[in-house]
Amino acid sequence: MARLRDLSRIAAAVVLSFGLIGASISNATTPGFGTIVSAQHAHVGRTAASVGTTIFSGDSLDTEELGVLQVRAGAARLLLPAASRVAWGTEDGMAAATLKNGTAIFSTANAKAFVLRASNAVIRANGDGPTVGSVSLVNAKELRVSCSRGTLAISVDDDTKTVDEGMAYRVVLDPDSVADDNNAPPGEQKPPKKAGKNKFLMFVLFGGAALTGILLYYALESPAAP
Repeated sequence: MARLRDLSRIAAAVVLSFGLIGASISNATTPGFGTIVSAQHAHVGRTAASVGTTIFSGDSLDTEELGVLQVRAGAARLLLPAASRVAWGTEDGMAAATLKNGTAIFSTANAKAFVLRASNAVIRANGDGPTVGSVSLVNAKELRVSCSRGTLAISVDDDTKTVDEGMAYRVVLDPDSVADDNNAPPGEQKPPKKAGKNKFLMFVLFGGAALTGILLYYALESPAAP
C-alpha cells in the first residue's frame, strides 16, 4: 500500500507538471536524444537533473528515495518514480532505455517510439495506438509488468507474449526455476500452457493492479496522444 501511495503522489505531480510546462518544452525527435520535462531529487550521471536538460545515448538516469524524473523523446515519455535507474540509449532507430533498478513507466503514441529493456526481456507497445505501461525489476529473473492503456509486447529471444489493457503480470524470466505450475503464489493465476519451449512465464496479478492502472493512465495520458 505504501508503494501505491507513493505512485499516487507521483501521478498527481506529473499531471500538474503537464499543465504547467508540458506544452512549452521543445522535444528532441532524433533517436537517442531526450529532454527532461520534470525532475526532483534525480540525476543525469552524477549531475543533478534539471528541466530542459538534453540527455544522450549512454547517459545514466536515476532518482533518489523521494525523487521523480520524467523524460520526453519524440512520441514517447518515460517516468522514473523513486529509487529507480535506467541507462538511456537507442535501438533499431528508436529511443530506448535499459532498466537497472526500480520501476520505469512509459507512454508511447506508436510502436516505434520507444523500447524498454529489463534483464533479458524487451518491452514495447504492441501497436500504433496510445500505450501506457509500467515495468518493475524485482531481480534479474523476475519482473512486474502492467498495462493501463493499449497493449504491450514482451519478448525474450523469439518468444513473445502480450499484456492487454488493464492487466498486470509477474514475469518469470527463468522458467526452469518454476518447478511446478500448480505452486503459483497466492493471488496469481497459472500461466497458459504453450507448445514448445517457453523462454519466460507470466502469472496474472490480482489486487492492486486495477488501482495502479488508473494511476498510470492519468499520470501519462497526455503524452500518449501528443
